[in-house]
Amino acid sequence: MVKTSELRMKDVINVVDGRRLGLIGDLELDLEQGRVKSVVVPGASRFLGLFGRDRDTVIDWRQIQKIGQDVILVEVTGSYEQPTQS
Repeated sequence: MVKTSELRMKDVINVVDGRRLGLIGDLELDLEQGRVKSVVVPGASRFLGLFGRDRDTVIDWRQIQKIGQDVILVEVTGSYEQPTQS
């Protein structure tokens, strides 16, 4: 079993391109099914945090390949950012 506090301290790495996406900032839960739907990696801050930050990266739970001691390996293809809502 893995605690959410332990998940938040692991680096998220994309196995497709080797890019470090960051640390988990939040989880999206399906309360009816009692499952984790996705993990959210906050976007990088811009210029000392004065100009906001980039969009969050939402990773579907099915895209997680392996949860190790230090890292979480994910397989994300295409755009990393969360789609904008209109």
